[in-house]
Amino acid sequence: MESKSGVVSGVGVLDRAVSILSFLAAGGPASAAAVVEGTGLSRPTAYRLLSALEAHHLVTRRDGRYSLGVRLLGWAEAAGTGLVERARPVLERLRDATGESTQLYVQEGDHRVCVASVERATGLRDSVPVGAVMPLSRGSAGKVLLAWGEDRGSSHGIEAGELKAVRSRGWAGSVAEREAGVASVSAPVFSLDGGLRAAVSASGPVSRLGERPGERLAERVVAAAREIELALRR
Repeated sequence: MESKSGVVSGVGVLDRAVSILSFLAAGGPASAAAVVEGTGLSRPTAYRLLSALEAHHLVTRRDGRYSLGVRLLGWAEAAGTGLVERARPVLERLRDATGESTQLYVQEGDHRVCVASVERATGLRDSVPVGAVMPLSRGSAGKVLLAWGEDRGSSHGIEAGELKAVRSRGWAGSVAEREAGVASVSAPVFSLDGGLRAAVSASGPVSRLGERPGERLAERVVAAAREIELALRR
């Protein structure tokens, strides 16, 4: 049977999974029933594959509708997808200016996903692989995504007052929240319509950044966020 993606690899389960991804890519968010109809897969097969793809963050589900997961952005980095392609030069300049590792995160459900990462060249560094999935509740990038995200009522255990303070100053900092010995500062990247697009971060060891990483990094991280926004408008 030919998959709906138009390609048959001979590996049936892969062809069927790709047919789901292709359908969602072409038509946008869809219910499970619509996926069944659109792909021609049996209901049990479609539901089983959707569950597996969701577990791997390749699709995400919201309000009963499935859409492509943002983890695919990280895997598509080499192909130069818009956000990652435009952000990477900025991340490199931020790395050079701060001497620290830099990252770009987007939200997927209750998690954040690293879609771009530029490491410090030498010495102690904070290595975050592209595609890494992390909770929103720990780390400065998570606070940024919660502070400016659509669902501000879900604070994931972070006090509302802290998120309000993040919005007020325009950036978030953290010390040893995501990982022992690591500090970071993050700022929001907005789309042209004012919606939150991503969080840009700089991170490194507490031994170098200290207990107040914002004093060293905040100004440059916020400037990098504005630079990414300008790049996205070109």
